[in-house]
This record gives sequence, C-alpha cells and structure tokens, in this order.
Amino acid sequence: MSFHGVYPALTTPFASDGAVSIEAIKHNIARYNETGLAGYTVIGSTGESVLLSRKEIDTVWAAVKEAAAPGKRLIAGTGAESTAETIDRTRRAAEFGYHAALVKTPCYYKPAYKPENYIAHYRKVADASPIPVLLYSVPQFTGVFLEAADVAALSQHPNIVGIKESSGVVQRIAEMVAAAPRSFQVLTGSASMLFPSMVVGASGAILALASALPELSVAIYDAVHTGDWAKARELETHVLPASKLIVAQGGIPGVKYAMDLVGYRGGLPREPLLPVSDEQKRAIRDLIARLDARDLAPKAARLSGAVSV
Repeated sequence: MSFHGVYPALTTPFASDGAVSIEAIKHNIARYNETGLAGYTVIGSTGESVLLSRKEIDTVWAAVKEAAAPGKRLIAGTGAESTAETIDRTRRAAEFGYHAALVKTPCYYKPAYKPENYIAHYRKVADASPIPVLLYSVPQFTGVFLEAADVAALSQHPNIVGIKESSGVVQRIAEMVAAAPRSFQVLTGSASMLFPSMVVGASGAILALASALPELSVAIYDAVHTGDWAKARELETHVLPASKLIVAQGGIPGVKYAMDLVGYRGGLPREPLLPVSDEQKRAIRDLIARLDARDLAPKAARLSGAVSV
C-alpha cells in the first residue's frame, strides 16, 4: 500500500457546547476533497487525541470516513499506552474502513522502556492488526525517539509498512531510509523539513500545517516529485515561516485559528489547551495575507473569497 503524497494531520472541531462537531468535520473534509491531498490522518496528535473519549474518537472516525472522497487514503491514529488497548483501537479503526493505523510510541513508563519493549509492542500490534501499521515517532510529545536500528528491525515485519518521523531532524529521515527496505515508507511529520526530507528519500508527509494550508504543502511535494527543485525551494520560503508561526509557536490552537482564516472550521481547542493570544492572531493574519491566494490557498477558499492578499 502506497502512502506517497501529503496527508493533513486533521484537527478535531468542537461545537459551542464543547462536543465534537460532525457538521464542521464534514465541512472541512468536503473542502479538503477538492485539494491534491492524498488522504487524511485522523485522531493523531493534532486531532487532540489524548483529550477525546473513546466514543468521541469513534464519532470522528465515522464522520471522516463518510465525508472522504473515493480514492483518499484514511489513516487512523490508534496508539495507546498499553499494547492491548492499541490492538483494540486498531481493530476498531479497521472496522470503520480505515486503510492503515498510525501507532505512536507508549511513553508514560518511559524510564522502564528499552528498545526491546517498543519492538515487542509494535510486533504484537502488527500481528493482530487487520490493516497495515505505520510507526509514529513524535518525541516532542512523548520524549521517545525511535532509532533507525529499531525501525530497520521493525520494517522486516510484513504488516509494518512505514513510519511518521516527527523529530524535525532530516538526518533521522535519511538514516531510516538507508536502514530499511526500499518498500518501507518514511513520512516526515515536519512541514519545515518537507523539501529536504524528500530529497533524502521520504515518501511523503503527514503535516499539521496541511490542515490550514493544504495546497502549499501539496505544491512542494509535487515540485520535488517532478524534479522542479527551484520551485520547491521557492515554495519552501513560504512554508518555513508558516510552519514556525502557526505550528511550532501556535500549536494546535494556532493551526485551528489559521484554518478559520482560510475558510475551514478550526474553532477553539479543548481545555486545558487555550486559544492563541491576540498578538499571535495578528501575526498569523498578517502571514496568511501575504500568501498568494491564487497559487497557495485551498481551491474552496479561493472560490469563497475567504483568503485576502
């Protein structure tokens, strides 16, 4: 199964009463369907997965599955602290019709975990999973790095098909590409590293920034994929400040606010996360306004006039 291309790490929109908004999910997916995104990653870190109940997770999975256009690949975040719970969630995602599971590293008992713990965990999950498994290394949240040697060992499992590597270090991408079989797909989780990651062999990307600026992210992927490195470098000059301001500094609240500016339904984060400050809002508005709406904004936003330049 190929996971080439760009996948947004979808946000989870909430209604005014704090409940998951199915209407907003379907609104967003309908707009994303008009972009060049390869598919959707649902209930990952950007989706506020650790702040959702099991019932809410099922609600989001069902809504995205129903709204996604044919041909869009669906990746479900199913990682939990225990191996048994991860297996249960992964099987549940398969029942909803998802094509792959994105499994983050357990981290709560990090001092007790060694490489053999993670290798055993992922192999048991992959053995039990009805769908392909993507490893997920996200050290900024878990404090856990999956090393290239461990990834190479896990890549030998027939049901472990790739990894989302979110450290933001291109060398790690290169080491994993070199250590694993060619069929194993390494996806970057950092928009600011999309261009260099693809240069060293990444298959694609799962990006928070793509939830707000999907066409910009896809344009870079397409430019590298077709060998137009000059265009990719030019586009990267837009991505770097956007990724820093919206994602690195703004976090999930920043992504949601940027989405609101370009016609998506971002809304407020779930507490204890707080909205971005007024100062951050001004900076994000100014950045979005500087982007070329004709070339970089989502098609649906262009049609609605949601983006100004």
